[in-house]
Amino acid sequence: MPSSMISRFAIWAAIVCATYLFAPISGIQPAAATSAQTEVRQFDAATGKWVKKRVDNRKLARRLNVAPVPPQIVPYEGRARPGTIIVDTGQRRLLYVNRDGTAISYIIGVGREGFSWKGSEKISRKAEWPSWTPPEEMRQREAANGRILPATMEGGPDNPLGARALYLGGTLYRIHGTNEPWTLGKAVSSGCIRMANEDIIELYNKANIGSMVIVQ
Repeated sequence: MPSSMISRFAIWAAIVCATYLFAPISGIQPAAATSAQTEVRQFDAATGKWVKKRVDNRKLARRLNVAPVPPQIVPYEGRARPGTIIVDTGQRRLLYVNRDGTAISYIIGVGREGFSWKGSEKISRKAEWPSWTPPEEMRQREAANGRILPATMEGGPDNPLGARALYLGGTLYRIHGTNEPWTLGKAVSSGCIRMANEDIIELYNKANIGSMVIVQ
């Protein structure tokens, strides 16, 4: 994709389902270190095929981002099992339920008016530095507003899906990173739950395929 299109895309990425200082708060362990190389599945526009590529995690890590509000350990007295993810769309927070009566609370971005939803799904797939293929409906909707979406955008720091993605059931919704951490705490997406890259990497390392996600 031409660099000019990427620049235009970055300006409005906050409206679609897409070097800060950070010190982890006491009691929260940093995300597990990644290997020097990671294999990702990306779309090759030249051949029209999906291919596997290896990316340099160390290079990408220099462009990670963190949330405007750091994660917090909070009391949890609900009935959800440990490992459950609870998304509180009203408070703009995501809880990961621990085994000791606590939960880790992360600030998130949620669906804007007309795109919010509630329900329960299980994590069906996990992806590192996912590529993004916007649905045709979204491409048409944004084209009507004068914004041209790429057919597919390769994974990487400029991709609105960020560093990691947790896919929810058979839906188009995901919990994913973002290339615009300043949008966290707001209703800005097309229904997906967005997190800072540092946070989604930590959650990705904790969550398993089959884990329950409750959106309320």
